[in-house]
Amino acid sequence: MTKWVYRFPGDDPADKMLLGGKGANLAEMARAGLPVPPGFTLTTAACHAYRQAGGRLTDEMLEQVSAAIAWLERETGKGFGDPANPLLVSVRSGAPISMPGMMDTVLNLGLNEDTVEGLARRTDNARFAYDCYRRFIQMFGDVVLGIPHYLFEQALDKVKQRRGVTEDQQLTAEDLQDVIQQYLRIVEREVGRAFPRQPREQLEMAIGAVFRSWDNQRAVVYRRIHRIPDDLGTAVNVQSMVFGNMGDDSGTGVAFTRNPSTGEPVVFGEYLTNAQGEDVVAGIRTPQPIARLAEEMPAIYEQFLRVCQQLEQHYRDAQDIEFTIERGRLYLLQTRSAKRTAQAALRIAVDMVNEGLITRHEAVQRVEPEALDQLLHPRIDPDAPVTELARGLPASPGAASGRIVFDADTAQQRAQAGESVILVRTETTPEDIHGIVAARGILTSRGGMTSHAAVVARGMGKPCVCGCDALEIFEKDGRCRIGETWLQEGDVISIDGATGRVLLGEVPQIEPELSEDLERLLAWADEIRTLGVRANADNPEDAAKARAFGAGGIGLCRTEHMFMDPVRVPIVQRMILAATPDERAAALEELLPMQRGDFYGILKAMDGLPVTIRLLDPPLHEFLPNLEDLVAREAALRVRLEYEADRADLRAELRQVETLLAKVRRLHELNPMLGHRGCRLGITFPEVYEMQVRAIYEAAAQLVREGYHPQPEVMIPLVGHVEELRRMRALVERVHAEVQATTGVEVPLSVGTMIEIPRAAVTADEIAECAEFFSFGTNDLTQTTFGFSRDDAEGKFLHVYVEDKVLPENPFATLDQTGVGRLMAWAIREGRRVRPELKLGICGEHGGDKRSIHFCHELGLTYVSCSPYRVPLARLAAAQAALGGRA
Repeated sequence: MTKWVYRFPGDDPADKMLLGGKGANLAEMARAGLPVPPGFTLTTAACHAYRQAGGRLTDEMLEQVSAAIAWLERETGKGFGDPANPLLVSVRSGAPISMPGMMDTVLNLGLNEDTVEGLARRTDNARFAYDCYRRFIQMFGDVVLGIPHYLFEQALDKVKQRRGVTEDQQLTAEDLQDVIQQYLRIVEREVGRAFPRQPREQLEMAIGAVFRSWDNQRAVVYRRIHRIPDDLGTAVNVQSMVFGNMGDDSGTGVAFTRNPSTGEPVVFGEYLTNAQGEDVVAGIRTPQPIARLAEEMPAIYEQFLRVCQQLEQHYRDAQDIEFTIERGRLYLLQTRSAKRTAQAALRIAVDMVNEGLITRHEAVQRVEPEALDQLLHPRIDPDAPVTELARGLPASPGAASGRIVFDADTAQQRAQAGESVILVRTETTPEDIHGIVAARGILTSRGGMTSHAAVVARGMGKPCVCGCDALEIFEKDGRCRIGETWLQEGDVISIDGATGRVLLGEVPQIEPELSEDLERLLAWADEIRTLGVRANADNPEDAAKARAFGAGGIGLCRTEHMFMDPVRVPIVQRMILAATPDERAAALEELLPMQRGDFYGILKAMDGLPVTIRLLDPPLHEFLPNLEDLVAREAALRVRLEYEADRADLRAELRQVETLLAKVRRLHELNPMLGHRGCRLGITFPEVYEMQVRAIYEAAAQLVREGYHPQPEVMIPLVGHVEELRRMRALVERVHAEVQATTGVEVPLSVGTMIEIPRAAVTADEIAECAEFFSFGTNDLTQTTFGFSRDDAEGKFLHVYVEDKVLPENPFATLDQTGVGRLMAWAIREGRRVRPELKLGICGEHGGDKRSIHFCHELGLTYVSCSPYRVPLARLAAAQAALGGRA
């Protein structure tokens, strides 16, 4: 017989993959003697079996659930369905990897018209009993029966309006009985049957609903965002209820053993008296800070502090704890590793090393590389003049500006159209996940630091301001009021998640700097990693930023970006349009000092470190006006000349346009990505590459004379055949020798190529004979391996491929290991067979992707190269790869 149900406390080992994170932690806490209400867990294996059985609990499962309920009745001294002393339970999800708020929960299960009376008598509190019953009908109706939540809320609001009250707590027992009858009528009207009375039927239906919630839209989206496997499944935890809504000596809350925004080592959280758990996380009431519990219930507060310390010592990590106080007695409902901002993760990791709780290696593995993006983006300029509209709670740090939108669908639509948006809501729910993903930031009028919006935003690294009381939303009218200011949907605001400020309009932001904690963690990472990290930079400013972020050199300097300078474009165009070699030579001579200055600045900024300079790569027509614009301009001039035939200036302009149009048409290609570009350009117009190489070595020679140590590396793009590289290498060597002869200065010579065409990868042994280094250009290598045009693929069908699991990932975001990766492995093996000292790097966008970095480490690359702002991420990911952490 398969064991589907595990009790807590129990003697079985707490296997997180089987019991889910919540079930495993409940079992551990119970065994440690902490105050955990007893219960049992249906395993993730039961979830798989439920789905395979067509959404049905098997007889074997039901037998084990029935036995577990009988055990729970003995443990609590209560009866499931007993009108005299009813046992009520909660039914909660619990996946192996935490997915807060993404799946479903049902509380107060076991109530009906009989047991609610028994609960009222047993507790001598009729209002409490009816409040539990109306909550149960509403949750069960929403989660299990699929009845829209707002129908229940509307009924509740009408009763409050009729009674002239604004808060749920102001309703009497008689009022709540009225609400219950309306709720029951809603259920019968919406589903065509009466609300289920029998607790065992309720339980079976609720367990099935929680299993099904693994596949709800918000859970699927969350897993895709956080790269959680779809085949893990969720466990279901059935636990005897404890009640925080039994009066002023009861309450419920969520707390963190350390501040999840800053990492400060103090207990941080919120609670509500006379409330149940969903009131806190749903933002229905604005809760009190946990520190106030010291005034209201000092003994409970002291006990809770001891529990927090005990849990941190046990799990050796900051914990997120859900608790309930029932009539002056503390109960723990859950603990899990706390979601935290990057700033908090860094401080907690460093502090725990200093406290002796964890090692440096563990600290390096505790911080997600992607989370560092939160620290390496601009923040509000403190010196900028701002108009502050209001303040809320600083729920997730960072700054964002964008247009106001009031619903998740609009946020997604406008973001896809290229707009920056701020999602403005009364509070968010798990159904808003796609809008939160799309928005630059989130602003809510209700909810606290542990509300849904706050927790999800912190996990995603998005700025968030919650509980902004001055915000009123009139969604139907498409407007809101923040303080005294009325704003329309589409107006621009800014939010500062570090301070809770809401600001009018777009506000200037400033560049980030590495914190002391980040510097220390990265220093530990550098001691561990074996993979080098360089940056992609095309100007001295980016090079200096890369160096400040710890880059060990430049892995890709794209010279074509230098040609795009508005001052240079006319000269480049003269070079392209030259009718004779002399005209082209004159234009190149004009460009030479400009290129020399470019390379001087970059080599100086990276003094002593290698700088890989890629010679001109794109086709020449990219530097000329657009073909369609020229055709339109020609037509417009011809029309004007029909009416202004005596205009000599128009005739002269027309001749210029016609000449330019003829050249653009000659250069136009049907597939320029595979056309006249890269080394093909260097072979047909060698004078262009010759000018660039001369500029590189003249700049390097000047720096040597000034006492610097430049390390230029010349990279030939788009090589597919060894003869292409052989000829280009000869050109580089010739110019290098000429510059050395002219200047009398020795400059190191290093020539390599990009591996971005499959033929180059499979003939790497031949190409390695002419190259000191390979740099894998994985953007183009992915295009040529898949036969994809990236712009077309990402714009038209690639998102469908990923959503429908045709491809596991977007191969332009995360390296395709089985296809492109196999070509890389072949090239590395063959290249190093011929030249053992061959340097190997990667310079596509994959160089800043965590999982791609892990793969590069496994392949034995020398370095990865990424954008300057992702250098810290790559340093950390490379260290985690060396430690064998999960990619």
